[in-house]
Amino acid sequence: MKIILKEDVANLGYKDDVVEVKNGYGRNYLIPQGKAILATPSALKVLAENLKQRAHKIAKIKADAEAIAATLAGVSLTIPAKVSETGTIYGSVSNIQVAEALEANGHKVDRKIISIKETVKQVGQYVATVRLHKEVAVEIPFEVVAENAPVVEEAPVEAAPAVEAPAVEAPAQEEAPAAE
Repeated sequence: MKIILKEDVANLGYKDDVVEVKNGYGRNYLIPQGKAILATPSALKVLAENLKQRAHKIAKIKADAEAIAATLAGVSLTIPAKVSETGTIYGSVSNIQVAEALEANGHKVDRKIISIKETVKQVGQYVATVRLHKEVAVEIPFEVVAENAPVVEEAPVEAAPAVEAPAVEAPAQEEAPAAE
């Protein structure tokens, strides 16, 4: 079944695209939800005329998306997360945290256009993709770091000075009575 999308649909297409879908998906979900219409000959003619009239607007939208992509090209993010002793994140880092980190850096990006291919459950380096337009996408590297310091590292550091301190004080006490 051929349909014309009235809005962007994830993993299917963008607004005003003519796509082929299974009958049940089109008739039971896309058309009743208002996300698509049937691609009849008259609807295709109307679409062609609308696209012709909106060609300059579409070019401007793409140029704006490319300008935003140019500002996002050099951005690298650091996202703090609470981490267990084994290095596993409590919960996971999602597109919401990436959008918040971008906003903290001065880039307003809708979280719905950010996608992360893999599940982020460990500390490390990852890549998020921001789809600004159907032809413009930017990959943003981000690093997940531990927000809380591990407790394991503090114990050996405190134990080492405690052993050295009595050894230094003992000779100093022996010298004091000898001087009198």
